[in-house]
Amino acid sequence: MKKANIIINKDFKSGEIDKRIYSSFVEHMGRVIYSGIYEPGHPKADEDGFRQDVMEKVKAMGVTGIRYPGGNFVSCYDWRDGVGPVQQRPKRLELAWRSVETNEFGTNEFMKWAGKVNVEPIFALNLGTKGIENAVSFVEYCNIAEGTWYSDLRKEHGVKDPYGIKTWCLGNEMDGDWQIGHKTADEYGRLAEETAKAIKLIDPDIELIACGSSKSDMDTYPEWEAITLKHTYDYVDYIALHQYYGGQEKGTGSFLSQALDMEKYIRTVISVCDYVKAEKRSSKELYISLDEWGIWATPDNEVSEEINRAPWRVAPGLNEQIYTMEDTLLFADMLMVMLKYADRIKIACQSLLTNISAAIMTEKNGDVWVQPIYYPFSYMSKHGRGVVLQSIVDSPAYQCELFTKVPYIDTVAVYNEDVKELIYFQMNRMEESIEITCEIQGFKPEHIIEHVALWSEDKKMTNYVNHNAIQPVQMEDVVLCERIFSYEIKPLSWNMIRVKV
Repeated sequence: MKKANIIINKDFKSGEIDKRIYSSFVEHMGRVIYSGIYEPGHPKADEDGFRQDVMEKVKAMGVTGIRYPGGNFVSCYDWRDGVGPVQQRPKRLELAWRSVETNEFGTNEFMKWAGKVNVEPIFALNLGTKGIENAVSFVEYCNIAEGTWYSDLRKEHGVKDPYGIKTWCLGNEMDGDWQIGHKTADEYGRLAEETAKAIKLIDPDIELIACGSSKSDMDTYPEWEAITLKHTYDYVDYIALHQYYGGQEKGTGSFLSQALDMEKYIRTVISVCDYVKAEKRSSKELYISLDEWGIWATPDNEVSEEINRAPWRVAPGLNEQIYTMEDTLLFADMLMVMLKYADRIKIACQSLLTNISAAIMTEKNGDVWVQPIYYPFSYMSKHGRGVVLQSIVDSPAYQCELFTKVPYIDTVAVYNEDVKELIYFQMNRMEESIEITCEIQGFKPEHIIEHVALWSEDKKMTNYVNHNAIQPVQMEDVVLCERIFSYEIKPLSWNMIRVKV
């Protein structure tokens, strides 16, 4: 059996975890909203049409924030269509997903739902087909108390107090030629700069997120960041990264190695941010919002074919991916990578919450169930709070077509001082068990609280037919001897070990 050794030292800290790193994303796409979180007439819908069974899953998942309303959707969206009396709202052709948007669910419905599930809103602005005026009026509607046209309009719509929404995205994926209103880096940079300046006049405490590259293989990456930040650096607080991974057909080794690409992507963008900071002689630190991320199991051409086959439907079933155990491993590793860079990544939105590349799946007029990706997210959100500690890992490695050296073991350690716990999240990329020895320096371990493992004998197993096929399992195999503990982790598994210190 192969072996791996890990050393953790209490004094070697990487960064403090922002709770918003455990956020998710809701877009007007397919069944994410309609029959996802909102389905009037459903047996478990409340008085506002929100599915209570879904709300229970969202709370249990530990979601801390939600980005809304898009996504590609936002680049052709006028927020005014989604407020006011529902019966007076217009139906629109929605160009991003070639569907019909009824606008039955809009800003005030979302904010009411967000309050019920206790998540922080992260709103996106339309800088595709709209611009400064639309953005400023939206902020006024949401954040000004009263005495102006849009704040008084909100009050007419039955919302007395302003929402005080703190975080706003300046558009979505504007570097992508698929985006309605796609722009060059200079075009976007200038528009985002002027929009940001105007918004900060309304509320200087608002946090703004500028669009970065939509994925790590964009032709314009990382030049896009360098150009746009020269315009926006002084006015924004975050640069947005988006990243989805597919490639399951390339084999398990190559597929799982893509977490290393994500690390490279993050490091590169941090370097660009710091270069612009130095060039501007600025003392300001720019942070990262990885506000779309996940596993994309369906080829893009299949999504396009489905949209083109029968366009202009209301909330069509679209790209409702079913995740395997193998998919779940890369998903969990992506979240672990974000924790490693918690000093710079402060917001991350798993994409999407329901039905499309989702953790939570619903049936119209029926049940709700969770995909295996739900579990590592929920465990990390619950227990991955506090300070990330640097991990020294000596692990056997393998070679694949993407990287010459991929460690079988990936790990991230978190110290939660409030509860005096040291928490390890670990990944085994190997198709056999590995023996782990971990040395804790600077702590006095008291006992092992638990070892939770997520794995399946079949790496292609899903929860689609048997909704309980893949679930976390409590292990009883950790041996603690003074400051060293050892255990074995299953093949192709995700693990959490909690130690009382």
